[in-house]
Amino acid sequence: MTATPARAEPAAASLATVAREAGVSVATVSRIVNGKRGRASAQTILRVEDAIARLGYRPNPVGRALKRRASRVIAMLAPNLDNPAMAAIAVSTEAALRRAGYVTILCDTHDRPDLQDEYLEAMRSQFVAGYVMVSAVKSRGLQKAAQRGDPMVFVARRSPFGGGAFVGIDDRGAGADAADYLLAQGIDRPAVLMAAQNASSTAERAAGFIARLQERGIPLTAIRQASAEGLNHIEIGYAAATTLVAGQGWPAGIFCVSDLIAYGAYRLAREGDIAVPHRCALVGVDGNALNAWLAPWLTSIRIPYEQYGGHIVSQLRLLWGGETGAHIHVGHGRLSGGTDGDESRGGDIERDAAAARVD
Repeated sequence: MTATPARAEPAAASLATVAREAGVSVATVSRIVNGKRGRASAQTILRVEDAIARLGYRPNPVGRALKRRASRVIAMLAPNLDNPAMAAIAVSTEAALRRAGYVTILCDTHDRPDLQDEYLEAMRSQFVAGYVMVSAVKSRGLQKAAQRGDPMVFVARRSPFGGGAFVGIDDRGAGADAADYLLAQGIDRPAVLMAAQNASSTAERAAGFIARLQERGIPLTAIRQASAEGLNHIEIGYAAATTLVAGQGWPAGIFCVSDLIAYGAYRLAREGDIAVPHRCALVGVDGNALNAWLAPWLTSIRIPYEQYGGHIVSQLRLLWGGETGAHIHVGHGRLSGGTDGDESRGGDIERDAAAARVD
């Protein structure tokens, strides 16, 4: 059996080849193809139509849809969708986009720059109308997309290249609130646990916490800090807490930059028969709805993820209209939880969620 080499298909005609054949500009061909013939003479129209027929030019319907902003598909790239916070953002965003008439393609980047770039390229080839970048990481593909001006809203973490539309909370403010809460409980030397690869959001939470303690008269040298490598926040919490308590034992209170980090710290406390929150109060950030059922011992700053979707859609519309996106800070909610049947420590601290702030 012999194989016959496949015959190469002729290259598809483009606006440029039609323009060259007809002896006119690409803009003239585009106007005629799109039915805007008022500025062209009858002779020019005839030459263009003749070139289209001879070359077999066919307009690209996807490209035309994009030019008219008719694409109804949005790509949402997020890391580690098994994280309840990421899932909550995805639910809010998908619902808001659906109400606005858009379909969402959801991609899990696993916090990997190479995978993020792979998805960005794949979604670009699908001619999506815009991107929702949840907790994006620095990568070459992301930088190129930003430089092209692709409609893109950053969520939870700001753009690693600065600027751009953003939706999230005031992370420094959340950290400061955690410090105020622990100090109000009579804990004058609270510690902080974080990830070694701190993203902008969690880094700012830790920075806000430390800055507030210093404002309240606690020297930096007295603020115990511990971090651990990895991407899984539960494992990071366990490892960081192990490092924290190895030398000086358990502090009376710990700020964990996410609820999942607090879960890991709690596991270590249970293994050492450390009562939480009585012996050591843990404060997290996210306000996972499961906390009331599975982690009543945790005091947490609630992030109103259900509000994110509407702000994301509004930012995309601004970008589609040629305007510059803004930084939207959604007001974080109250600190709640932190009880285990005894109200002597913990309980709810009522705080009104502030209206979204535009920076």
